[in-house]
Amino acid sequence: MSEEAMILDGSAKSKEIQDEISAEVEELKEEEGVVPKLSIIFVGDNPASASYIKLQQRICNKVGIESEVVDLPEEISQEDLLDELDKLNNDDEVNGILIQMPLPDHIDDDKVIRAINPDKDIDAFHPYNIGELVIDGDAYVPCTPEGVMELFDRYDIELRGKDVTVVGHSNIVGKPMALLLLNENATVSVCHIDTEDTASYTKESDIVIVAAGVPNLITADMVKEGAIVIDVGINEVDGEIVGDVDFEKVKEKAGAITPVPGGAGPMTIAMLLKDTLKSYKEMLNK
Repeated sequence: MSEEAMILDGSAKSKEIQDEISAEVEELKEEEGVVPKLSIIFVGDNPASASYIKLQQRICNKVGIESEVVDLPEEISQEDLLDELDKLNNDDEVNGILIQMPLPDHIDDDKVIRAINPDKDIDAFHPYNIGELVIDGDAYVPCTPEGVMELFDRYDIELRGKDVTVVGHSNIVGKPMALLLLNENATVSVCHIDTEDTASYTKESDIVIVAAGVPNLITADMVKEGAIVIDVGINEVDGEIVGDVDFEKVKEKAGAITPVPGGAGPMTIAMLLKDTLKSYKEMLNK
């Protein structure tokens, strides 16, 4: 039995990144007289979304990035929502745009995503940015998988040649995660709800990344000794936030593991800030 896993502390690494961004924003403010600006479109009043937006705004404020929330009513028409988005697309003071998901059922998510200016699409949902990711171009990357890659980098975890299994194939995490890993020359398997034997993949992998939304899906018998386990899941069970990994059991077998909360989540927020700053600098140079 291996020693207890090293904890990959996303909260600590996120703070490092926030401090770096804060210093750079302050320097740019002195040079340019303005700061990066993030605009968040929030349709309706979903409590979980509202709470997450408040967290985003608090951390933006902490690092000196301006943020605004465009609050829109639940019953807004598709046309009116697209008009609001178009205003942000054409506002030179806005560097990053986020559409807070989920949108109401009567709104076509795909049409809204395709209407975002790709240069301001820091969630990287637009097909242009996904296409750039496929060819390893220099575009935006969805913040959660980008945060996982940053965590690997800051802990000096080598990916080249490693066998990696990604559990979950969503457009937000699983698919872009697999592409990022392939771009680093890892050998990648992707499991999902229709995979017959997920354990046959995970227990042979050097690295397991889970984003399935199923509490305790990954158990100790599904990972090999010394594997690195990244838990992207966020689930509420009996009033507590837990991941997709049976953390207490798996940490006794893994070589390194992320906690929930405090792992991938804080890194997602850090990448949101990083990409807003990136957009700001690119717009300055145009």
